[in-house]
Amino acid sequence: MKLTNNLYFYPEQGMLDSNTYIIKSNPSIIIDPGNTQFLATKVGMMHQDGIDPKDIGIIVNTHLHIDHRTANEAFKKLSGAKIALHPFQKKNYNLVVLEADRLLGVEPVEFKEDYLLDEKLLKAGEIEIEMIPCPGHSPDCVCYYLPKEKALICGDVLFEMNTGRVDLPGGDAEALKQSIEALAKLDIEYLLPGHMDIVAGAERVKENFSYIKFNVFPWL
Repeated sequence: MKLTNNLYFYPEQGMLDSNTYIIKSNPSIIIDPGNTQFLATKVGMMHQDGIDPKDIGIIVNTHLHIDHRTANEAFKKLSGAKIALHPFQKKNYNLVVLEADRLLGVEPVEFKEDYLLDEKLLKAGEIEIEMIPCPGHSPDCVCYYLPKEKALICGDVLFEMNTGRVDLPGGDAEALKQSIEALAKLDIEYLLPGHMDIVAGAERVKENFSYIKFNVFPWL
């Protein structure tokens, strides 16, 4: 589904899957390919929007939990895109991939990055994307902010009227609060989480941050 001229949204399709986002540029970027089981369905949706996987050159993740990353290698094989990791994610790879998967009772599905990203800025053609480390849900969470579109791809840091869990390896409730408080200062019209629906409209986004502050933070 097209959100703006350059931004597309493909909703999660089932258990252990995540929302997927594409930033259309040269090269285009896919954020969180999700679960390999549902990749064909999402690729079909992309084709309906006129997006060919081979046009995508970069694969990145908001974080490396199983539901966001297991299709990384499959999408790379399909598209020829390169997998890029933020240094924050490289540092926490073993904890978030190996330990978290085993805690969930599954054999870790590993992947190998092709290169590391700059720590603050990701460029795709003329589009500049700010990368904001936001630990809490997991220690490797990175949000992608598009200032021109006023869009924040926030993974599992926060959702509509909720936040991500903090009970997996490296989770930290206090760090999550601080991350969300920092994000609330951004100019956002599209809040694009890793699960459930998007939050569109500046007032709805502000109300969502306020709801979390007063109704979710006391329980973290």
